[in-house]
Amino acid sequence: MLDTLIQGLLLGGLYALFALGLSLMFGVMRLTNIAHGDFIVLAGFAGVLVAGALGGQAWPAALLVIPIAFGLGWLLQRHLLNRTYGRDPLPSLVVTFGLSIVVQNALLEFLSADPRSLPTGGLSTASFALGQTQVGVLPLAIFCVALGCTAALQWLFARTAVGRAFRAVSDDRSIAELMGLDSMRVYALATAVAFALIALAGVLQAMRTTVAPTDGPQLLIYAFEAVIIGGMGSFWGTLIGALVLGVVQQIGFRFDPGWGIWFGHLVFLAMLVVRPQGLFPKTR
Repeated sequence: MLDTLIQGLLLGGLYALFALGLSLMFGVMRLTNIAHGDFIVLAGFAGVLVAGALGGQAWPAALLVIPIAFGLGWLLQRHLLNRTYGRDPLPSLVVTFGLSIVVQNALLEFLSADPRSLPTGGLSTASFALGQTQVGVLPLAIFCVALGCTAALQWLFARTAVGRAFRAVSDDRSIAELMGLDSMRVYALATAVAFALIALAGVLQAMRTTVAPTDGPQLLIYAFEAVIIGGMGSFWGTLIGALVLGVVQQIGFRFDPGWGIWFGHLVFLAMLVVRPQGLFPKTR
């Protein structure tokens, strides 16, 4: 059970990186990005291609992909998603669903359906003993990155002028604009930060396992379930929700290899019935 708990927490760290960008976009703009998982996959493939151009170096590839994703997120929100913003959430859902289809088919057309991964040398197989349990170095590093990103987002929102702008347009867009904020620019910056997190998640996913063009919807489900379990609008809640999801899936895998994902879905549905606001909701 100790091994199950540790492996579940490490898996949850990866899920937390999947979910943080989704939580950020929903928290600031109340926008659910249907293409979120596909952008994670796109970032993973971008990391693979950049690493190939750099002679198989994974970490420099990540350093290049993240700022590119930041710029892409800014442009996408500024020139496309802002046009769909309003009281009706349907236009943004339709547009992001269309983006999901475009990304999936573009990857299939140009890169084939073959799964790809980022070479990490011996890092992907390196481990150390913790009692009777072997802990992977790369999964532990991903878990630490997830903790760092969660703490950084919480600090950004609570302690900086940018965070105050995010919270202002989220609470009341009209009053924020009367106070001099350009809500469209604030939304673009929020999406840019979310896409930087998406790029980081995609590259680490490609380093830990593989990415395939059709993985996007499944990754979106994991991210969405982590956000709902943890509570909408809470970054620490998102982290806890992702850890719960990872541990529950590992427990299911212990019973049967085909039960892990199903166990996670059951906990998600139970949370919707028992506590739909999540474990640690930030907003009422």
